[in-house]
Parts: sequence; C-alpha cells; structure tokens
Amino acid sequence: MANEVKTIGILTSGGDAPGMNAAIRAVVRTALANGLKVKGIRRGYSGLLEEDIVDMDAKSVSDIIQRGGTILYTARSKEFMTTEGQDKAAEICRKHGIDGLVVIGGDGSFRGAADLAVRGINTVGIPGTIDLDIACTDYTIGFDTAVNTAMEAIDKVRDTSTSHERCSIIEVMGRKAGYIALWCGIANGAEDILVTERYDYDEQKIIDKIIERRKSGKKHYIIVNAEGIGDSNNMAKRIEAATGMETRATIIGHIQRGGSPTCIDRVHASAMGAYGVELLCKGATNRVVGYRDGKYVDYDVKEALAMTKDIDQYLYDMSKTLSR
Repeated sequence: MANEVKTIGILTSGGDAPGMNAAIRAVVRTALANGLKVKGIRRGYSGLLEEDIVDMDAKSVSDIIQRGGTILYTARSKEFMTTEGQDKAAEICRKHGIDGLVVIGGDGSFRGAADLAVRGINTVGIPGTIDLDIACTDYTIGFDTAVNTAMEAIDKVRDTSTSHERCSIIEVMGRKAGYIALWCGIANGAEDILVTERYDYDEQKIIDKIIERRKSGKKHYIIVNAEGIGDSNNMAKRIEAATGMETRATIIGHIQRGGSPTCIDRVHASAMGAYGVELLCKGATNRVVGYRDGKYVDYDVKEALAMTKDIDQYLYDMSKTLSR
C-alpha cells in the first residue's frame, strides 16, 4: 500500500530532452504549494546512489523554464541495475526522508522507478525523451523541440544540396524509433524517408528512384535517415558510385537534444510535472504520466511498459505519396 508522501525527490535519467527543466520547475513548485519538501537528485540513479542530493525551493527553479538540458544533470547507472543497487537506493531515499520520487526519463528510467516502488518508495514517471517512443503516451517531453531543430537543419542542408545539385543523406536521431525521421521527412519534403520500423534495406530501390528522377530533370535529392538504420556515410558512397550523382551525408547529431524548448514542450512538460505531484499527493505509486487523446492520464508502470507503439501508418503512406 502506498505511503503518505511528505518529501518528494526528483531526478532526470537517461538522455536529456528540451523541456525537462520545465517539468522540474513544475514538480518543485507544485510540491511546495501542497506543503511538501523537495529534494533534487543530481545525475539520475547514479547520483542517488552517491547521495548527490540537495534541498530545492522555489528559487531553485527560477529562470529555468526556457533552458534546454536538465539542471539536475543526467547519467546512466550500471550499479542501479543490480538488486543490491536498488536496495541501496531505496535505503538512501529513506535516509534522506524521500518517500515520493518523480522520475523524468524513458522506459529504462521507469523500470528503475518500478524497482523502487516495490521497495516502498512511492514513484511516478514522466516521459522525457526526444524519440517519442513511449507507448502509453502520444507526447514525450522534448520531441517537439528536437523535430523542429532537425527540420531547420535539414532546410539549410537542402539549400546547399540544391546549389550543388547533390543527393544529401541526412541522419536524424532515433535509434529504435523513426518518429523524428518521419516527421522531418514530411516537413522537409524529402524524396525518401528511411525509418527503422519500415526500412527493408533494399538500397537498389533508392538508387533506381534517383536515376529515374534525374532522367526526368530533377537536380537534387534529399534522403532523411533514422539513426537506427545508420551507415549514412557508406550509404552516400554507394549511392554516388551507383548513380554518378554527387552524394554527401550529414549527421545532425546531438544538437537535436539541445536548445530552448518550444512552447509545446514547455506547456506539456509543466502539466505533466504538476500532474505527477498530484498523483503522489493522492497516495498513488508506480504510475507513469501520459498524454492521450488530448488529456493527461496515468498508467501502472507494468501496464505502460507492456504497451507497444508503431509509427503512424497513415503518415508513412502519405509521405510516400507526397515524395513521388
């Protein structure tokens, strides 16, 4: 049974995402408004095990809503993945009076929160990942900023690609999920979009399409490639050799994780942070906050992790139609 919460701890875990600071701010100020104490845990579960824990007040989160990254820093911890590490983390929470914990991160972070929940620490997870790959929610903190950052970068690459009559392969983030690639491919008018969920690794089809387009007078060609497919540099060499068209690869990389969050990321992150605290105040534990069908909702962690998610088939099919 869940315990009454008097002190909330907050940490960010896994990859950083624009909007995490907005969520941190909302957690701290909502908790304080409900008469709770707040402790910030630096560097995720790794920092928890090292007791890198600080008291937080309203001033601690002043002037951070517009900042990218996370003021609490983030890290991954091999020690916390062990039973001994989880036991130690729960004892450290109790030592510091932390009886409620808000974890901002992805699926792996939520599994860690569930491990603490069974050890008596009330936990709530908030989805923070630019990949949009958490199945229980239509929105994850950071995706909107990341996809806009990538879109603007691809627009710039297109300008120079057009000037030099090149084929450009532009690799965006998304190791296991192609949402950034799909959205950017549509928004940037790419001729080909390669997403991990659908790519069949038939490179010859891409080559044939480029040759056909060149015969019809097309001067440049844009391919948006998801990180999970990778091999963009070697793909560029193979395509150039097969088509005779100068081909360059651009890997956008970690700029997609940084930058000032968009209005959408700030508002959703703030609402999710506040919602998470409200759940803890009601005595809930082992929950994940989500946004579904225009409403903020919550799920049991086990239920949430059992869900699966695929890219939107309509958007994918539409992207094929529009690239003809």
